[in-house]
Amino acid sequence: MAQARAYINAVAGAVPGHDVHRLFIDWAEGQVEDPRLRKLFLRMADRSGIEHRWSVLPEPPDGGRPIFYTGDSPATSARMACYAEEAPRLALAAIANLRERIGIEGVTHLVVASCTGFVAPGIDQIIARELGLGHVERTLVGFMGCYAAVSALRVAHHIVRSEPEARVLAVTVELCSLHLQETQALESLLAMLQFSDGAAAALVTSDPQGFEMSHLFAAALPESNELIQWKIGDTGFEMTLSGEVPGRIAAALDDPDVRARLYNGWSPDEIDSWAVHAGGRSILDAVEKGLDLPQGALFASRDILARYGNMSSSTLMFVLAELLGRPDVRKGVAIAFGPGLAAEGFHFERVGEAAPIATDTLSLEGEGSSRG
Repeated sequence: MAQARAYINAVAGAVPGHDVHRLFIDWAEGQVEDPRLRKLFLRMADRSGIEHRWSVLPEPPDGGRPIFYTGDSPATSARMACYAEEAPRLALAAIANLRERIGIEGVTHLVVASCTGFVAPGIDQIIARELGLGHVERTLVGFMGCYAAVSALRVAHHIVRSEPEARVLAVTVELCSLHLQETQALESLLAMLQFSDGAAAALVTSDPQGFEMSHLFAAALPESNELIQWKIGDTGFEMTLSGEVPGRIAAALDDPDVRARLYNGWSPDEIDSWAVHAGGRSILDAVEKGLDLPQGALFASRDILARYGNMSSSTLMFVLAELLGRPDVRKGVAIAFGPGLAAEGFHFERVGEAAPIATDTLSLEGEGSSRG
């Protein structure tokens, strides 16, 4: 008996309505006292490849400069209280946008990935309750960082292959802006410059529609544990993102053994598309360099980076949503990087016709509009 195959039938995303990118740059500029470092920060911001980043944080009154976290910085407990309220709301907005593309009736399993907050009962339980999925099987993927979308989709993939009748709803939701910190450290400000809030939802089943998932892979770079860290502090989660990361990624991807695991039997000439986690412009440049990709190969990742910034685990889902809507995308590789330093991914291949890219918006109560 042939084993069932797993397909990403559809993907949709949602973001809050508050664009904080330019506001953050103005605020961060004021944090840096050294004129030389301030000029460097502004130059890096200009070269970031990011035009918009969205946040659940409230807009400043009367159009004034934002007060992110100045003076009495909120305790982690206060930030988690906000997460408990806003993360399920944003996740449900992404699921509502998914419903505009495909019916999700009969969901049997719910897989949720998030690394920017903790709450119990978990957001998986909150989402299931709001959707009326009282007896659905749930899996929560927590604190894995930017490659958690791959982990969530991999869980969905394995469920569908073992239970062909399963209909798995895979959700990612990240509120990175809750962890903005008051600091003058240039490296920290540049890390915070990348991150944004967003949620995404995908339906994974054995129905041959969308992208077939195959050739799942994972690799950890040696002696790289300190390069990406995400620690729980008293005033939010503290991100460490070393400037060595792009160079280490480029060097790893140039290694024949790593390439063999990534291509896993496919010829580079077969691959017409790449879904790369848009962790930042330098990360995308490193992937292009490490794999000797032609200019423009990462068009979808660069587009998502410009429009939304780095939404941690949700970013790769947004890239997949864009590629699903393009009929010329037939065969590709998805890959994301995160703490470890590790890379995880899979191959995808289209079956059937492409669904159009959704341009609809969904109103969020008290938050303006979401864009998916």
